[in-house]
Amino acid sequence: MTPLPCGWHDKVAPFHRLLMLRVFRPEKILYAFQLYVKEQMGDFFVSSIDTTMPVIFKDTTYCTPLVYVLSTGADPLQALLNFAATIDYSERLKRISLGQGQGEKAKILVADSCKNGNWVMLQNCHLAASFMQDLEIMVSNLQDAEGINEDFRLFLTSAPTDIFPVAVLQVSVKLTTEPPRGIKANLKRTYAGVTDEILDSCPKKPEVWNKLFFSLAFFHSVMQERRKFGPLGFNVVYEFNDSDLETSQQMLKNFLTEQDEVPWVAMNYVISCINYGGRVTDDWDLRCLQAQLKICYQESALDDGYIYSESGKYYCIPHTKAQGYKDYIENLPMVDDPEVFGLHSNANISYQRNESDYQVNTILSIQPRIGGGGGGPTPDEIVLARKNDILNKLPDSLDRATGKKELFKEKNGLLTSLTTVLLLEMEKFNRLLGVMKRSLTDIDKAIHGFIVMSEDLDSMYVSLQNGTVPLNWKKVGYESLKPLAPWYADLLDRVAMFRLWL
Repeated sequence: MTPLPCGWHDKVAPFHRLLMLRVFRPEKILYAFQLYVKEQMGDFFVSSIDTTMPVIFKDTTYCTPLVYVLSTGADPLQALLNFAATIDYSERLKRISLGQGQGEKAKILVADSCKNGNWVMLQNCHLAASFMQDLEIMVSNLQDAEGINEDFRLFLTSAPTDIFPVAVLQVSVKLTTEPPRGIKANLKRTYAGVTDEILDSCPKKPEVWNKLFFSLAFFHSVMQERRKFGPLGFNVVYEFNDSDLETSQQMLKNFLTEQDEVPWVAMNYVISCINYGGRVTDDWDLRCLQAQLKICYQESALDDGYIYSESGKYYCIPHTKAQGYKDYIENLPMVDDPEVFGLHSNANISYQRNESDYQVNTILSIQPRIGGGGGGPTPDEIVLARKNDILNKLPDSLDRATGKKELFKEKNGLLTSLTTVLLLEMEKFNRLLGVMKRSLTDIDKAIHGFIVMSEDLDSMYVSLQNGTVPLNWKKVGYESLKPLAPWYADLLDRVAMFRLWL
């Protein structure tokens, strides 16, 4: 982090540096948070943690299911299959993808597995709303039933949804994988489960297999990270996930095992146009994907020191064991330069600003509703003070009767176009002023306990506390990116302008 100029870096505390950075370079606050946490709490809290299935399995029992909350780019199936294979349980792992008509099959499978000690994986619970009540009863029975084989395990996967039974969550081990951020984090996640046995599993071309395995992992990481740039990365957002990478790795092994020479053209076509390209709907996105894969999948990529980007930070290391790749990945930069994606450095500005705003808004949203012991005003006092300030300055509605009569004289039975515009704008702003006056009065009553604090008022409370424009005002107002104070000053100027026009 570059020191603040004019000696201010040493004059202010680390947290105050964050405040200054928020004022002058808000898009950089994202990385400043990471450095601040690293300095104050240690590197552990900013490093990605790889949770392996053997570790998770120790927390499960025959009556304690594992609920895997699905996230973008995450698929736990392969990790579970690999773990089952290591303890010779592959044949005893049964799985059903829930959906229409699968509920009865799932109940029969669970009942049989409870007796013989098999494992059951029920996938995509969020697609089976009608089965959720049966699932709750099924899991509840596991707690009290007798005669259940202690080797039995129940694995559930579901996207975030309101229909998933709370009772099941309360007795389960919950696990979710946050999508990794950055090339380094993606590569670490890919190589977390890579062992020497996997890297030695292609004896016909071991060195080619190892290097192209890493090239494929790098390509997958780039595809995942390009999405953060929005339309600059891809015209359409695609949900590439672990299954795309695993399928491509298996096909790579098949090509190398079955062919005497490395079939570059066939491998590039299958991976770019079928495995990954099967999800791509835009021609230009497919062309971009093919160009990126060609960087990673070419004969030069087998040379030691081959670089994947102009900076030279990402390169092909000499043939080594799994730990050698993990050590190399550990030394990669935490923050990626846009050049690794073939983009200009300005591409980062929009992404960084959006991410920084999201983090700050998240921090504000979890602030407590009660005052601390520092002697400052409580949240209620802050909201009431802002309410009074806004309400005292709130102008009266715009009234056509107070305007000049000449404005509303009709010509050929019609008002002039400018007068029509004025009337429409008056209607819009009067509606906004009315909503503001009613909601400010209601928030005062709700804080003092005279009326119930509704969901809209609660959202408005948080917005007033954080200095942002309430959502119920935005719905009837006009588009603006300003925070509350300058937005209200702008509103007063607009209403004054229309009153002058009248």
